[in-house]
Amino acid sequence: MTKKYGLALSLLFSLNTFANLSVSNPQDDTSQASWVDNILENLGADGGFDNTKAIDFSVLPGPFYNPEMSLGVGISAIGLYQIDEQDTVSQTSSLVINGFASVNGSVGVVIDNRSFLKEDQWRVYVDAEIADAPDVYYGIGYQQNRQDDNRVNFDHRQLSLRPMLLKRVSESAFIGAGFDLSYAKASDIDDGESLVDSSLLDDSSSAVGVSFQANFDTRDVVRNPYEGRLLQLDLGLYHPSIGSSDNFQTLSFNYSEYLQLGPRDSLLAWQFKSRFTYGDTPWHMLSTVGGGSALRGYTTGRYRDKQMVMSQAEYRWDLPGRHGMVFWLGAGAIAPQLSLFSSDEILPNVGLGYRFEVKSRVNLRLDMGFGDGESGFYFNVDEAF
Repeated sequence: MTKKYGLALSLLFSLNTFANLSVSNPQDDTSQASWVDNILENLGADGGFDNTKAIDFSVLPGPFYNPEMSLGVGISAIGLYQIDEQDTVSQTSSLVINGFASVNGSVGVVIDNRSFLKEDQWRVYVDAEIADAPDVYYGIGYQQNRQDDNRVNFDHRQLSLRPMLLKRVSESAFIGAGFDLSYAKASDIDDGESLVDSSLLDDSSSAVGVSFQANFDTRDVVRNPYEGRLLQLDLGLYHPSIGSSDNFQTLSFNYSEYLQLGPRDSLLAWQFKSRFTYGDTPWHMLSTVGGGSALRGYTTGRYRDKQMVMSQAEYRWDLPGRHGMVFWLGAGAIAPQLSLFSSDEILPNVGLGYRFEVKSRVNLRLDMGFGDGESGFYFNVDEAF
């Protein structure tokens, strides 16, 4: 076992052990259960939701390790709220703020807001990110991306804002519109001995576009479904006339389903996802796999091209108390155009993770993912899909 794998798994085991103390039998070890529960209560991680507060927050720190940012610490602020106390139909709204810093100087904040209004007739989703962190570029396309010697290291400064307003049009269907503002700048570009052309990283890029979404959503809870399905289609249109550096389009499709299977709230979840781009797509808006949600274990940004398809299936095993384990299998592929996807260029994926419920239907997750010659350890809030 490599040092990297050992570190990730030891952190995973340590948190699992820590969490188990909080649900130990008081008759067996009252003092242990008491002080751990007090810590969690003070942090707001009580597993419930206090609707008497404007926003019921939990704030939790946690370690992470991945190839891009090395060892770091993340802090997650998880807030639940109700916009209208008289509204008994809408789901509980949520605000998640994730901050991170690592030993190699990476810093960033990611915001994820989901608001449900007017008896769930309207939904407002806002995603935002600001970060300055190391990144990698291996060129474009599977053949270049799979060559370890093609690695180009650089510092990636990014800013993004993506609001979306959705209107219910039938019992389970929504349509909506929003905009996407994504700015990226590469600096300290280190080609090393790489033979790939990294000149496209030299100029900063602003992707400004309007976005449209249509979905069919029967999930019981958007943030952590126990049952139901989602079929979602997203279209993005980017053009210099509205401030974009380049003229291009994006088309994404997501099908996810959740089936109760096993003890308590255990379930089988699976997903098929695709993303296609057309036109003069800038490097930071190409389709990718990897990171904390799409084929966990692959380095974010290593595999990128205009088109992407992927699928993953996950068993979410609900353990007694507020604990759970997850096991998944997945696969994906990238290509310059639809006709060039190849079965010889599939990227396999497997992994396992631990879950701890910090708020009602909001999980803290630690995942260890393995890809083709790569791995990653992730500290996040909510499920990968």
